[in-house]
Parts: sequence; C-alpha cells; structure tokens
Amino acid sequence: MIKKCTTILFALFFAVSTSVWAQYIPQSVQYTQIYDFLDELAGEGIIHLNSAIKPYNRNLIAQKLTEAQAADSLLNKRQKADLRFYMNDFALELDTIPDNYVEWTDRRTFNLSLAQPAFHAMTKDRKFKFSLRPILGMDIYASKKGAVIKRWYGAELQADIVNHVSIWGSLRDISWNGTALLSDKYYPSDYAQAEGAKLTRGRYLNNLPGVQYKEATYGGDFSDSKGGIALYSWWGGISVQRENIVWGDAYHCSNILSGRNPAVPMVSLKLHPVRWFEFNYFHAWLVSNVIDSTYTYQEHYAEGVTKTHYRSAAKYMAANMFTFSPVRKLSFSLGNSIVYAERNPQAAYFIPIAFYKSLDHLLTKGMRVENQNSQLFFTINTRNLKHLNVYASVFVDEFKFDRLKKNNPAHNPVSYLVGFNLSNWPLQNLSVKAEFMRANVANYTHSIDVLSYTSNDYLMGHYMGDNAQNIFAEIKYKPVRGLSLAFSYTNDTKYNNYNYLRSEIINIISQKPFAERTYQNDIFAFDAVYEVFNNCYAVINMQYNNARGFAPTSEKIAGEDRGANNTELSGEALQQYYLDKFAPLYWQGKNFTFMCGLSFSF
Repeated sequence: MIKKCTTILFALFFAVSTSVWAQYIPQSVQYTQIYDFLDELAGEGIIHLNSAIKPYNRNLIAQKLTEAQAADSLLNKRQKADLRFYMNDFALELDTIPDNYVEWTDRRTFNLSLAQPAFHAMTKDRKFKFSLRPILGMDIYASKKGAVIKRWYGAELQADIVNHVSIWGSLRDISWNGTALLSDKYYPSDYAQAEGAKLTRGRYLNNLPGVQYKEATYGGDFSDSKGGIALYSWWGGISVQRENIVWGDAYHCSNILSGRNPAVPMVSLKLHPVRWFEFNYFHAWLVSNVIDSTYTYQEHYAEGVTKTHYRSAAKYMAANMFTFSPVRKLSFSLGNSIVYAERNPQAAYFIPIAFYKSLDHLLTKGMRVENQNSQLFFTINTRNLKHLNVYASVFVDEFKFDRLKKNNPAHNPVSYLVGFNLSNWPLQNLSVKAEFMRANVANYTHSIDVLSYTSNDYLMGHYMGDNAQNIFAEIKYKPVRGLSLAFSYTNDTKYNNYNYLRSEIINIISQKPFAERTYQNDIFAFDAVYEVFNNCYAVINMQYNNARGFAPTSEKIAGEDRGANNTELSGEALQQYYLDKFAPLYWQGKNFTFMCGLSFSF
C-alpha cells in the first residue's frame, strides 16, 4: 500500500510539471556578488524578488537574469556587462555551455576549462546536466599583533536529472594559522576549556561564519560539507539538505535567521504556485552541545579500563514563513518557529502550515512541565520608489500585551531591525546602505540550555544577541564589471549581560534595556572585491577597529553576569572580563588590520 501511494505521489508531481527551469540547487549566501546584483536589479524595478528568504536557488537566479536581459535597455553600461558575466556563470541553468578561458569544449555538450577551472557537461536532450569545480583560496591578515593565514581547499559538484531532480554537494577544508595569539597558551585562563583563542566562537560578537572546530592548539581547523537532493517542479520543491539559510531582509545581519551558525541538516519545502504568494518551511536537526547524562556508550580504552562517553541531547527546529506580494514591489512575510528537545523528532512539528506554540501547549501542558521555545517573526520590504529599498523585521521571543502598559516595568523580549538601500541615485553605480538593530533583554535566550535559540552554541538570530544594538552603514561604488569598492562603519554595543533565571525572569526583563554598556566595538572598513572571472576573486580589506569592555556601576541584580565562577568583578577586571567574553584577542583594543586574498570559488 505504501509503495502504491508513493508511486501515485510521484506520478502526480510529474504530471503537473509542464514548464520548468532546470536545477533546484541553492546558491550559497557567501557568494555575495550575485545577491548584490539581483538586489540592485530589484531596486531598479527590473525584477521582483522575495529577498526575505535566502539562499535563492540557481534556477530562480537564472530566471531573474533572463528577465533582466529582456529589459536590458533599462540597464547602464556596467550593469549590462555584469548581466552578461553572471549569465555565463548560470549557463547550464539556461541550457547552454558556459564560455571559459583555456578550454576544451565541443560547444554543445561539455566544457573543460583550466584557467577558469571547472568541468561542465550536458546531454544533447538537456535531461542531464553536471558541473564540477575545485575550491582553493587563501586570506592573509596582518596587524601589529602578527599575521594570520586562512586557507581552504575542496570541491563542489552539481547535477540535474530529467528537469525534476537536483543533487549537489561541496566540501571545504579550512584552517586558521599564524600569530601566537591564536594558540591555547595565550588564551585567558578563565576560558582554558575553550580550546584556544579562536577568531570565531558562539559568544564572540562578530559576523564571521560560525564553525565547529576540530582539535588544534595553534589556531583552528574545521571542515564544511554541504549538499542535498531535491525533487522540484515549476511551482516549488521538497529537499533534504544541509545549508545555511537566511530569513529576514538585511544587508549586514538578519535578526530572524542570520545563517551565521554552522549549517544544519534539514527537510525543507518551498511552494510558489502564484506570483503573489510563496511559502517556505523546514524541519532541522540542530546541535545542542548539551550533554544528555542518560545517553552514553562505553569504550575499551586500555587493559581493564573503560571510558564512558556522553552524547549531546537531541535538539530540533521547525519553522515556516508565508510571504505575500499584493503589488509587484511590495512584500510582507509572517511566520513562526519552535526549538524543541525531545528524544525523537515530534511528528506534530512536521506539519508545515501550523502555529507551533499551540501544538506545544497540546503536547506539554497536560504534564505541567516547561513548554518548548517558540518564536514569531514578521518582515516587510518595499521597493515602490525606484532606486530605494526600505525594509524592517521583528523577532518576537515572547509577548504579553500587559507589558505594553506604562505602569508595567517589564519589557517583551523582542528585537527589531530597520534599514534602507539607495542605489544608482543620484549617481550611477553608487549605493548607500544603513541598518539599525536592537534586541531587548532575554531575547533569543532560555532558562533551559538545550532550548536556546542556538546551534553549535552559535545564535541563529543576530550575532549581537540580547540587550544589544547594532548600527551598520556602507557606501559602495561599482565603477566597472566585477569590481566593488565599499566604505563601511559598524557599531556593536552590548549592554548589561543577564543569564536567564526562571525564578528571576520578571525582575530581569523589568530592568531598563540599553542602560549600561558592557562592550563596544567600532569598525571602520574599506573593502575592494574584484571577480576576475566567474568564481575567482581578489579581495583587499583594510580595517580599523576599537573593541573595549565597560564596567557597569549600578547595583548587581540576581541573574546579571559580572564575573565567571560566581566571582563578582568590578572596575578594570570586569572590563577585561567582558572584553575576553565578547572579542577574540586578535581584535581586542585598537587595531589596524590589512587583509588580502585570492580564491577559486568562495
């Protein structure tokens, strides 16, 4: 019976597929150049985008590039050159073989390139398409504190079968190495168990991608393997994949799902049956990094010696997002999610169109136990004025209407983000961006560690966390094809730092948010990126930052973090405590850092 139902399901799927775009493969959000170009086209009114959901898949990008090609009379000289450049990168999706340098090709079914290393193949009937690219790159950072080298290598492949099945995968082996400030012996003793002074960690307040380090005392080694398989048609698709996802419009960092945490495996569903509506859902397997003391196994370690190994507690997440576009240049989205910890995935959370808090109450309240961790979120984006993109998003961790009353000192744990991008006005090829985010006390946090809004200890929302503020501004100029020059300013400010104590939470959220600084980092940066040819980048970054800690002077309340190991600090000791907690040694204090890099594939 099950086999028969499965056969019918697949038959119905293919029967309604009368028009398709090849390849339902996500384009990594780290390939920022194509995302910037599509956003620019949307700002000019040439294409329409649901930019609240990323990554875009490659078939969508190819479709939008084709729409822009049909309206190329509206593009300036540099935009036309960029369009031709990116259409060559997405040639397979457009049923052609790309043009490369130093190549061996028959112009119809395959292309092997050396100077632009890649292999592309396509059958004459276009029922099978395949690409393979090597990955190789190095960034060198230098400052008065020493040099740091980041290197990575690997490969990625993509395949499309009969216009309905896509398979993709990539592997990057990455390491940080260099200055002694990355080694264990230089790391503050308060964090001796942190395996060295890495540049990125869950508690650090920076926008670097999150990773899970392997054993290394000199800096950091880690690998990143992504991939998936998707069954798709013109109206949507279903996939099993491991990817970084971003929900919420943002140019610097989203406050809903930022994609900063290490990618997680998930089952995802996307439906886009009409122009004005899109639905997205996923169920993900998160990494809790919280020990389950009842889940162990024994290892035969030595003669007569066994070791007990503890495994982490299971942790999952389900989320959905409904996006409506009542008019062509206006979109708004609403959705909800739940982070839950059960021994096994809960079937109720595999219902795509559901309000998960209601299901949570059904499953937990009868036992009088703590419920799971649910969230609500909203976004709006308008490009109704040509050249101008205005957007906002709200993340609701918990909400009660009586907290809005003036006589109630408690604040709802929510965060909000607003921003705009003005491009190609009043000057062509110039854009100005600004973004502002604030998160109230106790946003993203939970009294039960395994239910926190994290994976691998990295926040899935904005990297600044709760009771924090972020300001980002950027001026970017694109004089010629593939070259972008950007000047930016970032202000990261963390205020009083609280732990989530259930018995004290009302008092904690009744504290005035954004009252006293505990950490601030001001960053002035210049970035030059040139895409020499498709997927080959030369990068230069010059950055001045000033990261410092501050000591609150108000009376400490229960739950406020003012020192490790139950030791209350003050003055300079407390300032250094916050600085060590929120910033890696390499960027503490005042620094001028120069970085240059070259890579094949990002």
